[in-house]
Amino acid sequence: MNKKNEASPGAIRKISDSLDAYRENIRNPPKFSYRVGEKGLSEKIVREISASKGEPEWMLQKRLFSYRVFKTKPIPTWGPDLSGLNLDDITNYVRPEGKKNARSWSEVPDYIKNTYERLGIPQAERQILGGVAAQYDSEVFYHSIQKRLEEQGVIFCGMDQAVQEYPELVKPKFMTTCVPAGDNKFSALHGAVWSGGSFLYVPKGVKVEQPLQIYFIMNYPQYGQFEHTLIMTEEDSSVNYIEGCTAPHYETASVHSAVVEIFAGKHSRVRYTSVQNWSKNVYNLNTKRAIVQAGAVMEWIGGTLGSGVTMLYPCSVLAGEGARADHLTIALAGEGQVKDGGAKVIHLAPDTHSTVISKSISRGGGIARYRGLVKVKKGCYGCSAHVRCDGLILDSSSGSDTVPRMEIEENDVQIGHEATVGRISAEQLLYLRSRGISEEEATRLIIAGFVEPVVKQLPLEYAVEINRLIEMEMEGL
Repeated sequence: MNKKNEASPGAIRKISDSLDAYRENIRNPPKFSYRVGEKGLSEKIVREISASKGEPEWMLQKRLFSYRVFKTKPIPTWGPDLSGLNLDDITNYVRPEGKKNARSWSEVPDYIKNTYERLGIPQAERQILGGVAAQYDSEVFYHSIQKRLEEQGVIFCGMDQAVQEYPELVKPKFMTTCVPAGDNKFSALHGAVWSGGSFLYVPKGVKVEQPLQIYFIMNYPQYGQFEHTLIMTEEDSSVNYIEGCTAPHYETASVHSAVVEIFAGKHSRVRYTSVQNWSKNVYNLNTKRAIVQAGAVMEWIGGTLGSGVTMLYPCSVLAGEGARADHLTIALAGEGQVKDGGAKVIHLAPDTHSTVISKSISRGGGIARYRGLVKVKKGCYGCSAHVRCDGLILDSSSGSDTVPRMEIEENDVQIGHEATVGRISAEQLLYLRSRGISEEEATRLIIAGFVEPVVKQLPLEYAVEINRLIEMEMEGL
């Protein structure tokens, strides 16, 4: 394919400039009422964070165990280059000025409130959301849920609040069977210094029709955000949970290392949607996993638009007969970005089913890589798994890779994997231009069609932030 059929460099720059301007729109001068006194990680810092929160002894012990595991684990070298991240330079806990866990938007500090207003979050809450939370640096400042959901027994609150008020629910699940501290270097780091995030509990038979949303902002420079999300759905319940995130750009590296643990009860349905727009100085290194019981459905929908380096592989453990998992993701890798993401599905019971659809776009020298695992244990007859990875490369300086792994121990199964990598078709461009459409608009239309299978699953009608990010990514192409 010759250069005249590639997306123009000017159009590519428009995307980057648009998103950079967007991120700068939410920058505030760093304000804090408390932060840990030292950078890096030590037992002293772990104890200091726990003491500042007034945590129960059992949580302190979990943190200390995670810290000991962290010291034994090496930085992973099998994926993207992480040599630019020095964890000894990171501030692990920053509490901004203002009241935490406000139930009224008017109680949120003005400088934080104005930031979220610019993102359209309160307006979205008033119109269509069942509940909203907002985290700024290390603390959740706002958490709200509709009264009728509370009356049905739904709990939607900050994770720190849940530790204090619902220990009978949190203690048995927090970083035990789903994402243990020993899973990897960054889950151990998270377990030692976590702060903020959401706790969501849906009782048996309750259907939460309107989505619940949390939005994360990292404003402090050279900082680590480590929110924890714990979702528990009982039998025959359903919920749709959305998270969004962004950060202004700084010259120094920051790290985002969240843990998401989901327990989907029998015949429940959980949809977890995440759209991240971190700035390019952020290392986005998360661990997300769901344990899916008999007859339950777990849906992962993700858009990875920002960050300099991303390592993200949401995992579904299909633990009960008839369980199902669907993974749909979009990744965009631009200049200076490496998106190493994918999905893991582990079939532990018969008649379990999974689908993975991954779409990636590379431009401006960016690298998009799908890295996935499908595992079927012996005795899990009647299982099916299908993986499809499609990569679109917009110029000659970018790249796209697929690194699949299959571990199949049972014969009575149906397993499929498809992968395609290509550039925008010259024939498609020629056809659209022959209809009076400019090259820039034609390219944008082709990309929109390419990502449509995932985009149509995103909650665009009510998540204002997601709409804006998708439009910015497409603008000028």
